[in-house]
Amino acid sequence: MVRRSSMTLGFPPFTYAVKWLVIINSGIYLLMLLIHGLWPGLAREILIAAALIPDSVIFHGTIWQLVTYSFFHGGLFHLLFNMLTLWMFGSQFEIDWGRKGFLEYYFWCVGGAALTSIGVGYAALGMQHAYPAPLFQNISNLIITPTIGASGGIFGILIAYGILYGNQEILLWFFLPIKAKYLVAAFIFIALVGALGDAGGVANFAHLGGAFFGWLYLKYIPRRGLQFATSEQYYGLRNRWIKWKRRRAARKFEVYMRDKNQPTNYREYFDEYGNYKDPNAPPRDKKDGESRGPWVN
Repeated sequence: MVRRSSMTLGFPPFTYAVKWLVIINSGIYLLMLLIHGLWPGLAREILIAAALIPDSVIFHGTIWQLVTYSFFHGGLFHLLFNMLTLWMFGSQFEIDWGRKGFLEYYFWCVGGAALTSIGVGYAALGMQHAYPAPLFQNISNLIITPTIGASGGIFGILIAYGILYGNQEILLWFFLPIKAKYLVAAFIFIALVGALGDAGGVANFAHLGGAFFGWLYLKYIPRRGLQFATSEQYYGLRNRWIKWKRRRAARKFEVYMRDKNQPTNYREYFDEYGNYKDPNAPPRDKKDGESRGPWVN
């Protein structure tokens, strides 16, 4: 729990998106326990279809596994740790960013963790042939080992909290105060040691990947989110293409006038953006702060 201006034992609010993520993850865990008890073979098939298996994603196109793996957990402690952390820290970001912003960030980290597992697994496979060290042989098992759990998204939330709320004090085990940035650094260190020591189990490379993609999001994605960033890129490219077409048309006009024995400079008829301007029109007085004519689509 977070200690702000004064010591408190209150819990954070159970925000809408966080609540439904906890319900869905817990419900799937209970459902898988039931299916495993009644039809073990079916439970295994479901897990193979939903868990992240890099070899399956690359060669069989099971791209849904980049997200679905995060809804499955391998044990009760794994589920409780992830859901408790999601509640304790994720609720703050849903309050700060809104429901859509929080979900975008969470699943960005989930997908980033999956891509990290895939990339690291195949990179280790290549290194295994060039340098047959036990570490690379162990890590290369990631490409065929199913990975499950929301830990990639959770570590993304943790890294965000360490960056944005690093000086907030957290009561560790309800009595030991520690600053958030130090607690997050400890989690990253544990994941790094686990990844270099043993790539199995809870897939520590996914943890590190979630934290890394969370850092990328906070550093390079605009505050309005991915949708705003992609739309800005789209409209920027579209506007540059339109301006290029206008300048090209203006040059064609100049060639046409030259063929008609009426040599002219196309800049007399078109501005720098390719918009037509009447060379015989009287100059228009510019208003204060106005530097150029309006952009015309």
